[in-house]
Amino acid sequence: QVRLAESGGGLVQAGGSLRLSCVDSGRVVRPYTTGWFRRAPGKEREFVAAINWSGTDTDYANSVRGRFTISRDTAKNTVYLQMASLEPEDTAVYYCGATAMDGTRCRGDFGYWGQGTQVTVAT
Repeated sequence: QVRLAESGGGLVQAGGSLRLSCVDSGRVVRPYTTGWFRRAPGKEREFVAAINWSGTDTDYANSVRGRFTISRDTAKNTVYLQMASLEPEDTAVYYCGATAMDGTRCRGDFGYWGQGTQVTVAT
């Protein structure tokens, strides 16, 4: 059973950085891909980034490519999202999700979710 929990959100000034963490406290029975999504006020949850189990393949939304970096520490069952050059448009609740499918950005393919962590970028 996958049990995800996000942390690391907060308030940051535009241009600043934050690192989000997604920890799986469940018992890992098979490899899975972890994705980060976000939901801004009044908008639907959108794809941000994803990483496969081995950490060899990553994928990013165009809006964050070059600013965000996703990484995985398998020994700690943790996936990180390092966010730099933050913009007010990055303000959202950030969620991590898990899927057995590789290469997907579709939130419907992610069967497990954390509760989310709020990121607020001030001007």
